Amino acid sequence: AGGLGVVMSAVAQDASAQANQEPRFASLKASKVNLRKGPGLDYPIAWVFRRAGLPVKIIREYESWREITDAEGTKGWVLRTLISGRRTAQVLPWELKKGEPRPQEPLSDWPGRGGSAVAMVEAGVIADIHTCDGSWCSVSVGDYKGYIAQGKLWGVAKGEVLE
Repeated sequence: AGGLGVVMSAVAQDASAQANQEPRFASLKASKVNLRKGPGLDYPIAWVFRRAGLPVKIIREYESWREITDAEGTKGWVLRTLISGRRTAQVLPWELKKGEPRPQEPLSDWPGRGGSAVAMVEAGVIADIHTCDGSWCSVSVGDYKGYIAQGKLWGVAKGEVLE
């Protein structure tokens, strides 16, 4: 039984190390998050995020601080407690242009080209990710559930599989 405990501990450590790999995606917990110029309360606030659930990429860690970037490339430091492991994605954020109508992407009832649209989702909308197979992600937006091509989402890596 002693040997099994050692194996379980090694597996737990490996899972913990994977969870903390950088860069990795996460989301903001709060509807107001101060983005600082450095890892500490002494650093000035560079930006204030006002969107709970916004997907972010963690690119570096320092003590209880995480350096993050958003879909627009805004970078800075936030306290670890303001970040959630909940996976979300932004639909086509790179398609947003000031003063132009927001492009729309179908939320399909089936992964692949053969599905029917359940709803049309505007660029910039945040979707909750349920699973991804490396090509398509099962997501929900409000009360709608369906599939969006993984390449149309910011918040999940190219080819990343989420179960």
